[in-house]
Amino acid sequence: MSNFVAAADIRRLFSSAMSKMYQQEVPLYSDLIQLVNDVNANVLATDEAVKAQLIATGELARLDIERHGAIRLGLPEELATMRRLFSVMGMYPVGYYDLAPAGVPVHSTAFRAIDAESLNVSPFRVFTSLLRLELIDNQELREKAEAVLYQRHIFTPRVLELIAQFERDGGLNQQDAEEFVSEALETFRWHDRSPVSKALYEDLHRQHRLIADVVAFQGPHINHLTPRTLDIDAVQVGMSQRGITPKAVVEGPPRRKCPIFLRQTSFKALEEAVKFSCENGEEEGTHTARFGEIEQRGVALTAKGREMYDRMLNVAREKTGGAPTEANAAQYMKNLAESFVDFPDDYRALYDEGLAYFYYQPNLAVAAQKLASFSINDITSDNINTLIDAGIVKLEPIVYEDFLPVSAAGIFQSNLGEGGQGHYDSQSNQAIFENSLGAKVLEINEIYQKIQNDSLVSCLSELRKLHH
Repeated sequence: MSNFVAAADIRRLFSSAMSKMYQQEVPLYSDLIQLVNDVNANVLATDEAVKAQLIATGELARLDIERHGAIRLGLPEELATMRRLFSVMGMYPVGYYDLAPAGVPVHSTAFRAIDAESLNVSPFRVFTSLLRLELIDNQELREKAEAVLYQRHIFTPRVLELIAQFERDGGLNQQDAEEFVSEALETFRWHDRSPVSKALYEDLHRQHRLIADVVAFQGPHINHLTPRTLDIDAVQVGMSQRGITPKAVVEGPPRRKCPIFLRQTSFKALEEAVKFSCENGEEEGTHTARFGEIEQRGVALTAKGREMYDRMLNVAREKTGGAPTEANAAQYMKNLAESFVDFPDDYRALYDEGLAYFYYQPNLAVAAQKLASFSINDITSDNINTLIDAGIVKLEPIVYEDFLPVSAAGIFQSNLGEGGQGHYDSQSNQAIFENSLGAKVLEINEIYQKIQNDSLVSCLSELRKLHH
């Protein structure tokens, strides 16, 4: 027996360490966690159905540790090493997101665990963006930015040794795993000293705030950590009550009985003091990038569900005359609710119409007595809908573990402020991204389909045992 620590346990350790560090760096994040905990406790105390569902899917135990973070990298080499670092924690690149059409010069993937059991140990995920330097249209500025990025080293020498050791030996023992977490954390830490001059920072900032955020710092500071809530509308109201300024609207679908995909909100980015380099020492300045975000997750949608979601979201945006702003927030939310009226708001209907992914679970309370009227040959995947109709099999939603490109861009935009929106007419380029990454990104729908298929096999196997 090896004494290696399971990847999911290293991930859990890292997620917890990251949360502690971020609470120290951004005290407002602690207030956000408290608000989310209060809202979740209230929902669990008053909504038995939601609580039962979370227990059935194994999500209840993970709720209070659930976080996603986001980082932005500058160079392909940084992305390739980041992929190796995350794989120590059992996190793989899932999905390709191109934010250039929304005026953000990056493309991204999400590093996360990919099987249901591992996700329930630690659902920590990191949305990881790579700056697209080729989208900087000023050649001189582009060359300066690249030169600065090639000067920096965002990983400690020791973490690189531990990654290589993990790859060679196939794991890390407890002591090495703890050292790995502490060394890896250094990459994500905030630096209030910039290696660039204030003048260069301002030039980069004029091109795009996000370019300045990546190029002007020693490393890819975590720019937000996101807890999961069971009622995002209550959090949106609660932020204002606690003196935290929320963004204008909740991103994503409207409020529903059966939540789909995810909904997000955030508080505006903080203005932080930074010391810039100059010939005779340092020059004072400020930078705005880090913010607090909250999400409410719903059932994962199939390709068909996703297409319907995109269509309805676009209808609401067109009707409002563009993306939601402070000025049109109320009108947008009204348009959104109206445009989603034909999206089924019932789990069985979502299943029957092939719009979402579900776990199949034996309904143990009734299965034993009801199975008597079925032969063993009836307990097959072809007959699954009959077993569901009979109440022998129940459906539970598979939670969406990924991100919304439009939503992510909306959060970016709201935190970039006015003038943060440019439009980049470049081709979406997954092949270039995967080349930088050193691997293919995993296909989102294939992962959910596999989780659904695995649950079907295991459900039928349990029912056959019960039948004997």
